[in-house]
Amino acid sequence: MRLSVIITTYNSPIWLEKVLWGLHAQQYRDFEVIIADDGSSEETAALLKHMRAETRLDLLHVWQPDEGFQKCRILNKAILHADAPYLVFTDGDCIARPDFLAEHARNAERGYYLSGSYCKLPMETSLAITRDDILAGRCFDMDWLRAHGLKRNRKNLKLVAPPRRAALLNRLTTTRCNFKGANGSAWRDDTLAVNGFDERMAWGGLDREFGVRLRNHGVKARHVRYNAICVHLDHSRGYRDDAIVNANKQLRLERQRSKHVRTDHGITELLAAGYAPDRQQATVT
Repeated sequence: MRLSVIITTYNSPIWLEKVLWGLHAQQYRDFEVIIADDGSSEETAALLKHMRAETRLDLLHVWQPDEGFQKCRILNKAILHADAPYLVFTDGDCIARPDFLAEHARNAERGYYLSGSYCKLPMETSLAITRDDILAGRCFDMDWLRAHGLKRNRKNLKLVAPPRRAALLNRLTTTRCNFKGANGSAWRDDTLAVNGFDERMAWGGLDREFGVRLRNHGVKARHVRYNAICVHLDHSRGYRDDAIVNANKQLRLERQRSKHVRTDHGITELLAAGYAPDRQQATVT
């Protein structure tokens, strides 16, 4: 089964390069990569051309002008460009373990979306990771990570769970199975059925609200938090606004109560406003 891997980014080419080397090292090979770029400078476009030549990844660069935090809009544009039946969502600061896509593909099932997690790294560790560390898998090794600044934390035990234990932990975890934009996947037709992401929402729970509408549509949630692994590179969040986070939460809770499935501020409205996806123009060459 072919996958469309959608990666959001904004002016973080150093981190994005590491993310792309992680995809280059994937065991599962039938996928395209769509960079959902919310207004980055030309440095990101130049990086993608370089990485396309270095890795031969099937890369599309879906870009929009910088008009503030418009992650939901660029995600919807990326979804329209996707040519695979199954979408894997992650961020431009998350390096995927070599079996990451294999686990998403193996666990994909009609009627479900998948919810993963990540191991959050401090800045010291994030900066220490090189291309060779990614290709050799060292940046997923607990001993290597601790030697490069990662503190002991029970949340990081997911990095060392063998397959059988990972499956058991996925069943036993009390963590809610919310959709996570940094590590989640869903069928493209289910995504279109709920009209994609709600473009009114800025940072803070936009992916979780999307998952609520998927569940309202009848899609069940399944954990892959202990087997579909990625590490999260450190960065600041200057775009955080507690008032927006709270407003997003209230919208999500209202959607849970009302069982609302489709947003009126999503993909169909984007198309009605004149957006026309052009895969040829977005293809990185």
